[in-house]
Amino acid sequence: MSIHPIFKQMLENSVNVPPTRDLPLEVIRQANVAMIPMLGQPEEIYKVEDREIPGPAGTIPVRLYWPENSTPRPVVLCFHGGGMVAGTIEVFDNICRALTNRADCICISVEYRLAPENKFPVPLEDCYAALVWATRHAAEFGGDPARIAILGESAGANLAAGLALLARDRGGPALAFQVLVYPLLEYPIPGSPSMQELGKDYGLTQLDIQWCAEQYMQSEADRQNPYCLPATASDLGGLPPALVITAEFDPLRDEGEAYAARLREAGVTATARRYPGVLHGFYLLTTLIEPSKQSLDDTVTALRAAFE
Repeated sequence: MSIHPIFKQMLENSVNVPPTRDLPLEVIRQANVAMIPMLGQPEEIYKVEDREIPGPAGTIPVRLYWPENSTPRPVVLCFHGGGMVAGTIEVFDNICRALTNRADCICISVEYRLAPENKFPVPLEDCYAALVWATRHAAEFGGDPARIAILGESAGANLAAGLALLARDRGGPALAFQVLVYPLLEYPIPGSPSMQELGKDYGLTQLDIQWCAEQYMQSEADRQNPYCLPATASDLGGLPPALVITAEFDPLRDEGEAYAARLREAGVTATARRYPGVLHGFYLLTTLIEPSKQSLDDTVTALRAAFE
């Protein structure tokens, strides 16, 4: 299928933009926040509250979203994207509002610490601390500790996949489901077939992915650490059921789909869904284009089924 017109225009507009790896870190972070206005009007929601929860090295900012129903609701921990070096809960606000309303759940968006100031495993440990807090304090904020799922987008999906492994290996907390949206799961060199085919000229490049991964890793040894790059895990058994969302023109496409296949081989219920005509980042555009709306609908359907 051809590239969706909105992404075709984005690619044309970015022809003379320097690669991410060549930009100052502060510019990368400013550009990530600057895209918020194009994501559309946020949905109205019953209640939103910013809090700080205990973390391994101080407090972690989180944002909680509640549906109107006051009975104990399932909980979805959300981890934004941004290549491990950028992104905020503000960028993921639209998604969390939509999920809360449509999946009738409480969303908790986690402001994990960013690389390169905070390398692996710091961001992952922040996410684990948020999971532990959500489980222990669920009754206080109206959540159901027996129905907690995780959802991550891009770099956030790397953290979600790593968190599922970490929670399994530490004996909990238990997870009901995981949603991995075009996850980064392996070192991109040499990379999967889609990485080699789509690693240039489609927005997100192989070299930029490599740069982001290296900002996150402490050393080359982390390339083989499954909590850092989950595709390197030798055993995927005992993980929560999964929905893996991929984009047709995304260099990360094949590694996400291969991970879903490996989950199934390990006895885990896992579905991979590829959305046509779109590039990396499409999941955020749920107010703009049909494939993005469909991916959100599919996420809600999967979460509701997992929470039954």
